[in-house]
Amino acid sequence: MLTRLNTLPRDARDTLFLLLIIAWVLLPQVGNLPVWCSALAGAVLVWRGGLALQSRPLPGKWWLAGLLALTIAATLMTHRTLLGRDAGVTLLVVLLTLKTLELRARRDAFVVFFLGFFCMLSNFFYSQSLLTAASMLLGLLGLLTVLVNAHMPVGKPPLLLAARTAGGMVLLGAPIMVVLFLLFPRLAPLWGVPSDAMTGRSGLSASMQMGNIATLALDDSVAMRIRFEGRPPPQQDLYFRGPVMSSFDGREWRPPLFSFSPRGGQGGVGANLAVSGAPVSYEVTLEPTSRPWLFVMEAAAQSPALPGYRSVMQADLQWTVNRPITDLVRYKAQSYPIFRHGPTRPVFGLREFVELPPGFNPRTLALANEIRSDPRNRSASNAQLVQLVLDRLRTGYTYTLEPGVYGQHTADEFWFDRKEGFCEHIASAFVILMRAMDIPARIVTGYQGGELNRVDGFWVVRQSDAHAWAEVWQEDRGWVRVDPTSAVAPGRTGAFQRLAAPRGVVAQTLGNISPTLAAQLRATWEAVNNGWNQWVLNYTQGKQLNLLREIGFDSPSWEDLSYVLLGSIVLAALLGAAWTLWDRTQHDPWLRLLARARRRLAKAGIDSTPATPPRQLARQVLARYGGGSGSPGQALHDWLMRLELQRYAATSSGQRSQRREIRRLRQQWSALAWPA
Repeated sequence: MLTRLNTLPRDARDTLFLLLIIAWVLLPQVGNLPVWCSALAGAVLVWRGGLALQSRPLPGKWWLAGLLALTIAATLMTHRTLLGRDAGVTLLVVLLTLKTLELRARRDAFVVFFLGFFCMLSNFFYSQSLLTAASMLLGLLGLLTVLVNAHMPVGKPPLLLAARTAGGMVLLGAPIMVVLFLLFPRLAPLWGVPSDAMTGRSGLSASMQMGNIATLALDDSVAMRIRFEGRPPPQQDLYFRGPVMSSFDGREWRPPLFSFSPRGGQGGVGANLAVSGAPVSYEVTLEPTSRPWLFVMEAAAQSPALPGYRSVMQADLQWTVNRPITDLVRYKAQSYPIFRHGPTRPVFGLREFVELPPGFNPRTLALANEIRSDPRNRSASNAQLVQLVLDRLRTGYTYTLEPGVYGQHTADEFWFDRKEGFCEHIASAFVILMRAMDIPARIVTGYQGGELNRVDGFWVVRQSDAHAWAEVWQEDRGWVRVDPTSAVAPGRTGAFQRLAAPRGVVAQTLGNISPTLAAQLRATWEAVNNGWNQWVLNYTQGKQLNLLREIGFDSPSWEDLSYVLLGSIVLAALLGAAWTLWDRTQHDPWLRLLARARRRLAKAGIDSTPATPPRQLARQVLARYGGGSGSPGQALHDWLMRLELQRYAATSSGQRSQRREIRRLRQQWSALAWPA
């Protein structure tokens, strides 16, 4: 491609290369921009490229004014404002592409360069992944190449030459950027599409609406990574608690309207958490959720250690923080697999967990009445009734990701008609039946399971591991976890039948070649991404202070960090000055020696120019001072001729011999006797 560009006229070549770099920088934004914005930007870049290839004139100001007005109107209609992140990025992208239509002078090119740098940074508003960083690094090299090329106005310098210069600039600046990254005070990052209405994606939300999802598409993206200290619990015991839902209107499950205190609760339904046994310690790296939820393995008695956030446990054991999590965070937690929570005796507040909306699921209500009326169940406890319903689920019911669209009576359709669904259908139908039998029950959502990445030792929990289960109140025990999905499909909560998203063509091909190759490549890539998350995105204030502690500070503070940063900057400045002095000594020593002779002769009244060769200076010396054996003028003349001979005489001597000859000429210069 570079060879093809070099065959074009320079203006066309440079313009097309700039447009290519702009397209590369804007490409990751396509999924974040309105469709009209991406289409307009692409059309303008193609238009400008055609004008460059055909050497046609650029459009007039009226064209640009019209497109700008259209852009502002479309942005207002799309975002309802011209301010904010999304509207600002939309305008920035369009303004950058429109500016390419008036590239008439170097000043216009510089505006385009710096708008390109801004657009490059705006990619990090939406993604800070390793892939985004790598692609933007290439974009940075491209923009620097174009900028260096613009400062080469003469001739048609190769783009590879400008690229090498730009790469050298990046390498020179890399150590300074590393020091600033390590020591500059950590601040919160500046950056931190509608789908088919009948299709859902796995993952968690603030509510659980039943019946509207015909097909559940598995989302294989990472939700969080976990590193256990010591031996991890069995996979079927990995329940990471999220929102708890107890309010049901017939179609949608929601959390309670009011947040209860974990101590008192409402109507005596507090947390009342009691733990026993050995705790499990672990560290969670949570991806951004834009929700104030902290996911911990059931059950955590102490607040997770998350710097910069204030966490609190709700009455339903869910841990929340004081603001939404919009950046990658890492926190440590300690959980007790053996625990008990909730009231152990009937209290008034438990009546909330048996409420059902009128007019829904009449056949399920009839089934509950039938079970209760059976003489064999008249004295049955809540635990026995739960076991009876689980036994019913084990025969004739199916776990599926394509249950079809349910109607108004979702529990009736599940229990009597379809007899299939995914975890939300099963948990909802189970809880409705429990409540219909006057047994307090609620739905818990979160994540279940995960898989061990053997490359880096982290457990990876994906959005496809999102799960819904039930909690049933039992006297003397409180709230007890019941997972009805495990009765329908035991492998869903085990280690051998985990849900997995359909593989693409490349993954299928790799799987056919080697069954383990695709899994190994995926594990390696995710380990690399995890390293990026741990050491770059999650480089926190605490890590900065730990770095100071490792280099000898006993009790590091922000003041110490400032001193180290200032000292590093001073050291970098001194190294830069030393390099400049060294670079000056590396200039042509022959030219420096000639310039020294020229300055000395100028003081003696012999004027010359930088283009005056040593031979002409030698003639001027003889004309001024005369010659002859032993004459100072003759000695100076001979030295100048030897200087010219060293430079222009044909010789096969190596660089070492030439440097030795220069040193000899320098010594002779110092020993010359100047005429009065």
